[in-house]
Amino acid sequence: MAAMSVIGIDFGNESCYIAVAKAGGIETIANDYSLRGTPSCVAFSPKNRILGVAAKNQMVTNMKNTVFGFKRLLGRKFSDPYVQKELKHFPFKVEPRPDGGIGIRVNYLGEDNVFSPEQITAMLFTKLRESAAIALQTPINDCVISVPSYFTNAERNSLLDAAAIAGLNVLRLMNETTATALAYGIYKQDLPAPEEKSRNVVFVDFGHASLQVAACAFNKGKLRILATSSDPSCGGRDIDSALADYFCQDFMTRYKLDPKKNQRAYLRLMQEVEKLKKQMSANSTRLPLNIECFMEERDVSGEMQRAQMEQICTETFTHVERTLRNILHNAKLRPEDICAVEIVGGSSRIPAVKGLIEQVFGKIPSTTLNQDEAVSRGCALQCAMLSPAVRVREFNVTDVQPYAVRLAWDAARGEDGDMEVFPPFHAAPFSKMLTFYRREPFSVSAYYSDQVPYPDTFIGQWNIKDVQPTPEGESQKVKLKVRVNIHGIITVASASLVEKKQDSQTDNVEMENSNENVPNPTGQETPMDTNGSQENQQNGPDNQEEGADDKKDKSKEKKKVIVKTIELPIDSRTHGYSQTEVNSFSEQEGKMQAQDRQEKERADARNALEEYVYELRGKLSDGEVLHDFIAEDQRSRLVAHLDSLEQWLYDEGEDQNRQVYSDKLAELRTEGEPIKQRRLEFELRPGALDDFALSIQLTNKAVDQYRAGEERYEHLTEAEIGKVCEASKNALNWLENARQALAHAPLHQPPPHTTHQIRQERQSFENIVNPILNKPKPKEKTPPPASNTAGDGQAAPAQDQPPASQEQMDVE
Repeated sequence: MAAMSVIGIDFGNESCYIAVAKAGGIETIANDYSLRGTPSCVAFSPKNRILGVAAKNQMVTNMKNTVFGFKRLLGRKFSDPYVQKELKHFPFKVEPRPDGGIGIRVNYLGEDNVFSPEQITAMLFTKLRESAAIALQTPINDCVISVPSYFTNAERNSLLDAAAIAGLNVLRLMNETTATALAYGIYKQDLPAPEEKSRNVVFVDFGHASLQVAACAFNKGKLRILATSSDPSCGGRDIDSALADYFCQDFMTRYKLDPKKNQRAYLRLMQEVEKLKKQMSANSTRLPLNIECFMEERDVSGEMQRAQMEQICTETFTHVERTLRNILHNAKLRPEDICAVEIVGGSSRIPAVKGLIEQVFGKIPSTTLNQDEAVSRGCALQCAMLSPAVRVREFNVTDVQPYAVRLAWDAARGEDGDMEVFPPFHAAPFSKMLTFYRREPFSVSAYYSDQVPYPDTFIGQWNIKDVQPTPEGESQKVKLKVRVNIHGIITVASASLVEKKQDSQTDNVEMENSNENVPNPTGQETPMDTNGSQENQQNGPDNQEEGADDKKDKSKEKKKVIVKTIELPIDSRTHGYSQTEVNSFSEQEGKMQAQDRQEKERADARNALEEYVYELRGKLSDGEVLHDFIAEDQRSRLVAHLDSLEQWLYDEGEDQNRQVYSDKLAELRTEGEPIKQRRLEFELRPGALDDFALSIQLTNKAVDQYRAGEERYEHLTEAEIGKVCEASKNALNWLENARQALAHAPLHQPPPHTTHQIRQERQSFENIVNPILNKPKPKEKTPPPASNTAGDGQAAPAQDQPPASQEQMDVE
């Protein structure tokens, strides 16, 4: 069963998809509304949280407490200009937290609560995890979650924090375009062999809130991302906004109504223009837009056609074209080097976007993949590859780290050191070893060295502790492993002190136990890079390169050197929550889940009571099924009781705890169930009586056949048949009396004979007659066998004679 819980989550700005790897392929899981996509929406009410589809359905009515678009706030500060730009899309309240982070203020359980975007994301993950667990009938732990390829360290860390709060174990944060490429490549049977020229495919993912493009080289059993290009602020919603602005203008002119002054009206307009946009993708004719009771109780209408929409959204399409052209530059490809352009993401269905792709790459975009589910399917495949529980076809995935990363350190002699560790589009995951010479603790910091879609280029600072001079007061050799890990996060993975002691017995070469080219156990890693001599010049004397260092040692070649490596403790300061904070948020999430469960049980108990009241009252009314099975006075009293219960349910009974509803239902059932039981009895009895009558009839027929000398009964004795006749007569008497009694019994009273009793009587009767009538005929006696002829061997001895002894047998 463990193999079943291998899932991939496509966490989108607008909706999420979950795919699962199973024997026989990848399936997309449907949620509790039988939909494959779950809206990225979290809402709050006085009693519980509302997640996914239900949250989106009540968005217009509970606007201030319905949170959406939070993926774009992950790992950011309130003052971030990017966040400030986002805020204009939100009807809910967003405020700065004391640490400068983002707080989302909502009313939950009747009081004000402030949650971080990570907590809100964790709530959505809880819902997705629950949907998967219900669909697969097994607990979910391991998963791979998709992440935009342009996310920086800060955003990736905060997504991992959100997953940890939701109790998910993330095996990998996978870039969305890489997941799409994997979903495409793993099923392709015709990829070139490893030694042949790669097949280049471009993937364009144009979603609700962003555009990502990746160029990918495929060979049999492997894919390599060459480069990516993206525009984090260009998506389908920009088209929605442009169209909404156009209609706002139009309504101002024609109706003197300004939707921007009324958040609810604007939200409804956004929902309508999104539908219109989708219709325009399929239709080039003029299409209407109608909204009833829009503002000030007035209806509004408008119209638009595709050419007009394309004109209004020129700016968005310019951004799309620029991003498409960038991929050719970043991947150093010409259009003719590209075999195919695959499109995914909801907004890639827009004809103008397809036109731009054809214009830039000279190819008609193909739609081999499911545009909504490709990312989740790729993530599920990756999860299956990383999980020991499932066997998947071998497929090697090499991703890239899209931004250049440099490392800076406080140099020992006063001058600062600085070098680029990873150039843009460097393969990932990947590790590099750097060597420093130090006699005291020191620190290194990592930064993005070029433009990133994040206001702060700082990645992290790592303080290397416990470094001391040698007994002779000299610097020690310290090796740092700098790494882009499987999640695309830059980190200093380890620091070790390399101590050398000379052994005077022999004068051999130094044997350094450097772990440099030991492949990493995950099998995902590239062997570590021993940085080339080019960095040597930058490093200065304090940061000598390994290669040079080894040459120096080999030149001595006098004494054998024993090398000892000591792991050094590292203090790190990077983005994301501390373990204590994650634990505290997890605990809070657990309490909210318990509250949701409790509220669900309460609502279910209330609904069960309400349902029973309506059902029972409906069936008691004139001409209905239960009307005759209760005395008149009793019925009037019960109906009055049901009316008052209904009144109570909408009055002070609106908000009671579960037990109150359960007790009232139990009490009501003690009255209602006997009435239902009497009716059920009334319906089932005629059948039971008829079955009994038929059984008696068949018995009498058998007696007649015996009297007529029928062969199959000729072995029965007269006494046996007498017994059958006696039983049949008694049974018939009982049956007739029962029919009489039942015919005169009032329907509203318990019947004199129940269906169960009638069936028991019939059973007793059949227990007497069946063994007699079904008695098998005695077998005819077989004549004794003829005496043996010579050579036949001896006839088998009779059973009561002892068998011949071994000796006699031999003689014969």
